[in-house]
Amino acid sequence: MPLPQPVLHPPFNIVRLSHVELAVTDLAKSRAFYVDILGLQVTDETSDTIYLRAMEERGHHCIVLKKAETAEARDLGFKVYSEDDLDRAAHFFKGRELPVEWIERPYQARTFRTRDPQGIPLEFYAQMERLPPIHQKYALYRGVKPLRIDHFNCFSPNVDEAVAFYNEIGFRVTEYTEDEETGRLWAAWTHRKGGVHDIAFTNGRGPRLHHTAFWVPTPLNIIDLLDLMATSGWVANIERGPGRHGISNAFFLYILDPDGHRIEIYCSDYQTVDPDLEPIKWDLKDPQRQTLWGAPAPKSWFEHGSPFADTPIIDSILKAQPIIAP
Repeated sequence: MPLPQPVLHPPFNIVRLSHVELAVTDLAKSRAFYVDILGLQVTDETSDTIYLRAMEERGHHCIVLKKAETAEARDLGFKVYSEDDLDRAAHFFKGRELPVEWIERPYQARTFRTRDPQGIPLEFYAQMERLPPIHQKYALYRGVKPLRIDHFNCFSPNVDEAVAFYNEIGFRVTEYTEDEETGRLWAAWTHRKGGVHDIAFTNGRGPRLHHTAFWVPTPLNIIDLLDLMATSGWVANIERGPGRHGISNAFFLYILDPDGHRIEIYCSDYQTVDPDLEPIKWDLKDPQRQTLWGAPAPKSWFEHGSPFADTPIIDSILKAQPIIAP
């Protein structure tokens, strides 16, 4: 199926991805992972919730850790440009007969929850409490020195359908993998903020959250994190990498938190702000698409993901499989 033409004037204006809530079973252990190992900053915590931000972020939080009996991913948060955009977004989702529920969220102004057509839970807001800058408080930098949340990647049972919907609300495709036999999309990377992606979709049982990614300054930060994890009891949580993707050209590392939520540490992609930027096409049979160089991805990387709360999981339509780099 051909890629849809980009919608440069969507019905409402999404600025970027913002945050995600992760349900975790052991809050203290998750705190140790995200704060002591990764280096995210605590902006508030209660007996059952921890709010975190990265070093360059001015919004109150990019990850919310919530104590729960079962580990799962909850709403993927997106920031819109204005309160008017927020109202137009709610009108859009209602017009598509998708649920719109106005909710109270700590540290956020008016916020509504909805779902995309495949069932991914989404959250939209225009204003979040702003915090003083800390990006030059170098005494606070720890772990991998995360600068900002960068993107989500989700397993999708129908990538063509996912791309068509997000294209309609202004997400633009930067790179994609196509199965030559069927003409269907196997994966696609789409953005709002001018990087390679704010949200990507990978063929697989879903919808499920494949990973949340954080941007770091250099590949050396990733090497430092690997040394830290290997000598502080977290070596078994290193899943894949380091290496470099063909898609996005990013230097990467994938690690698992104590509940198995996957985190990517990510740097070295490229700018995509031009409205006439042409998407880059990859053949599913090209092994360098997912690993330009580095060890091949383990089986878990293609199969394991975090279920979304109250969201049925179905098998993917496309049965094709990529060639895995040797």
